[in-house]
Amino acid sequence: MKLFNRLLALAFAGVFSVCAMAQEHGTKDEAKALAERANEYVKKVGPEQAFKDFTTDKAKWTQKDMYVFVGDWNGTALAHGGNERLVGKTLLELKDQNGKPFVKELVAAAQSKGSGWVEYDWVNPQTKKVEPKVSYVMKLSSFDGMVIVGVYR
Repeated sequence: MKLFNRLLALAFAGVFSVCAMAQEHGTKDEAKALAERANEYVKKVGPEQAFKDFTTDKAKWTQKDMYVFVGDWNGTALAHGGNERLVGKTLLELKDQNGKPFVKELVAAAQSKGSGWVEYDWVNPQTKKVEPKVSYVMKLSSFDGMVIVGVYR
C-alpha cells in the first residue's frame, strides 16, 4: 500500500509539474492583448517613459514567457523586455538559426498591413534555449514604429 501511495504521489506531482509548465507559455490571444495594451500605454505616458517601462518593469510588462519589444522601421530596438542589452542595437539584418530574416518580416508586416504574425526561432529568456516562436507585430498609433509580443511554442 505504501508503494502504491508513493507512485500515486509521484504521478500527481508529474501531472502538476506539466500543468505548471504549460501555464508558463502565453497564448496568441494573450500576446496580441499585451501588444495592444502596450500601444495604449505609449499613447498615455509617451514613448520615452513607455519604452523605459517596457524594458525594466518586468512585473507589469513581462507575462509568462511574453515580453514587449519596440522597434523603429530600421529594426533598432527601442525597448526590449527580454534582453535590455539589445536596446539601441539595430537588428534589421538579424536572422534566426535557420537563416530567416524575421526582423525584416516583422517590419514589413507592420508597415504593409498594420499588424500580423511572424514565425521564427529565438532564445527563450526563461529556458535559455532556442525555441519556435510566433510574434504579433502592430504599428504603434502614436509613434513611428512597431510593438511586438511573441509566444514560444
